[in-house]
Amino acid sequence: MKIWVLFLASFMVLNANASNAVIVDDSLNIKQVTQFDGTPWGIALLNAQEAIITIQKGEAYRVNLSTGNKQRLTGLPSVDNKGQGGLLDVAISPDFNNQAWLYFTYAKPSNEGARTTLARAILSNNGLRQWEDLLVTESASPFTRHYGGRIAFDDKGHVFFSIGDRGVRENAQDLTNHAGAILRLNLNGQVPADNPFVSHANIKNEIWSYGHRNPQGLFYDQSTQTLWSNEHGPKGGDEINLIRPAANYGWPIVSYGKEYSSSESIGEGTTKDGIDNPAKVFIPSIAPSSLLRYQGMLFSNWNGDFLSTALALRHLNKVKIAENGETTETRYLENLAERLRSIAQDSEGALYIGTDSGKLLKITLASHASLK
Repeated sequence: MKIWVLFLASFMVLNANASNAVIVDDSLNIKQVTQFDGTPWGIALLNAQEAIITIQKGEAYRVNLSTGNKQRLTGLPSVDNKGQGGLLDVAISPDFNNQAWLYFTYAKPSNEGARTTLARAILSNNGLRQWEDLLVTESASPFTRHYGGRIAFDDKGHVFFSIGDRGVRENAQDLTNHAGAILRLNLNGQVPADNPFVSHANIKNEIWSYGHRNPQGLFYDQSTQTLWSNEHGPKGGDEINLIRPAANYGWPIVSYGKEYSSSESIGEGTTKDGIDNPAKVFIPSIAPSSLLRYQGMLFSNWNGDFLSTALALRHLNKVKIAENGETTETRYLENLAERLRSIAQDSEGALYIGTDSGKLLKITLASHASLK
């Protein structure tokens, strides 16, 4: 294993709603925990010593975070790992200590095209038993992109998971399918009676919010009882959103992004009545891939700030959102030049990050450093 101590310069990217910037030199300690043959798409920390890591091509491992030793889990289903598909997120049930349920999202093969699917199974030593698909979504597409797939739990017995538009923009405004939406279920997979669209016969009752392009970060803040997501725009226009029930987030009617093939704007503009505005917009795109709101003692000055891993611009992105809505963005880990895919925070406040090159990294504060 290798240990680096990096002194990293941070800077602000042009964004649509930031009015100030913080430029600081910060010192972080980066330790490589282990190496995988594949992309660590999801990280679920079992305790201070162990984690479950999903590998996009269809594997999962139980990892000792101190030694880096890993054991491959048995009991996984077949996945469609073409394009952006595969085995996606993993999350620990809120009731894990009583019954060891792990929740997974994956691209389930079908004749019409892979479908983003939420499933759960009981962890037993190095195996999974009682695997059950809780919802095979109506999100089939001929395209192998925009699966979404992040999982979050609230404190009232619900599980949320995200689905992208599957490469068909119109899906995000079509509530007769699940694509381009964030869904909410009870932990057993049933539809909650208070979901916003349960009384609508022609709307998928699992939908909590819609108008999303490809939400790949999802985080429930228990201290404020709020749900947040980050999602990919096209060429520009990545977003952090506060998620409200029944809210429309606008894709593709409104967008800060441009067409890939030109500089032409997408949609009718950047805002419209009846559509929720993002809390943060990234221009140019950073390609956010996971999200958490930091709460910990290690990086105490970061408490309440959002951390997004970034793929295209290869860094850890920190955003502070002030009460007046102004945002300050700071970037870390750029010198690694890695596509950062997944993030988790442990009980001590340390961060674990998975990279597309297969690394699992632990991020702590160098002993002599201070953070802003």
